Parts: sequence; C-alpha cells; structure tokens
Amino acid sequence: MNTIHVDVVSAEESIFSGEARFVALPGEAGELGIYPRHTPLITRIKPGSVRIEKADGSEEFIFVAGGILEVQPHCVTVLSDTAIRGKDLDDEKANAAKTAAEEAIKNAKSDIDLAKASAELSVMVAQIAALRKYRLKK
Repeated sequence: MNTIHVDVVSAEESIFSGEARFVALPGEAGELGIYPRHTPLITRIKPGSVRIEKADGSEEFIFVAGGILEVQPHCVTVLSDTAIRGKDLDDEKANAAKTAAEEAIKNAKSDIDLAKASAELSVMVAQIAALRKYRLKK
C-alpha cells in the first residue's frame, strides 16, 4: 500500500505521527489534498481542520489555528501554534471564546485591538466549523 508519513505538531506537543493514504487541510489559497509522492511544497495554512486518512482506512481530524505546511514526496509536516485533536474539541469553550471575541470587536478602542479580536474570532469560527465536521463524521 502506498502511504505518506504525516506529523502534526503544536507548540506544546506532537498531536499525530503516522502513515496516511491522504491528507486534506486548509491552505492559504484554498483546500489542499495531498497523496503520497506529492510535489514538494511549503505554504501557510489557515485555521481549520486537517483530515488524515490513515493507512488502515480510519480517519483522524485535527483542528489547527493556522501554521505552516511542508510537503515532501514521502513526508507531510504540519506546524501550528495550536492544534487540537477532533475528539478533544470542546463545543462550549469554543462558543464562549467566539462570544468573547465578538464582544472584544464591539469594544475595540484601537485598530490593533480590533485586528487582534478579529483574528481570534476567525480562529474560533474555524474551530466551531471543524468541531461540526468532526461530529458529523463520528
């Protein structure tokens, strides 16, 4: 069977390391799909879900809050400040953080405050979307 090694790493820990048949994730210019022997590539990724079809046919879902993707013909590396396994996503926390970010946007006193709150809101919206995707696949 033809597989590619995948590593997903956050600032705190290694989230996933193993063989996969296929990886899909949100690239900067759109959704990326990666199979074994993919052309080498380095790009930024947007907040969203990484879907890994493992060698045994099962799937792993991981939320990333943006980061960097490196693809080599036999290895995929995803580096993200924040990466959370689909099973560890918390709907209540994500919705609370989204509400807090919306409130911060309303109360922003400077362009910098507005930019920070807007970035946080986009990450929380992506996390909630990833959580919904994960729940639908279960």
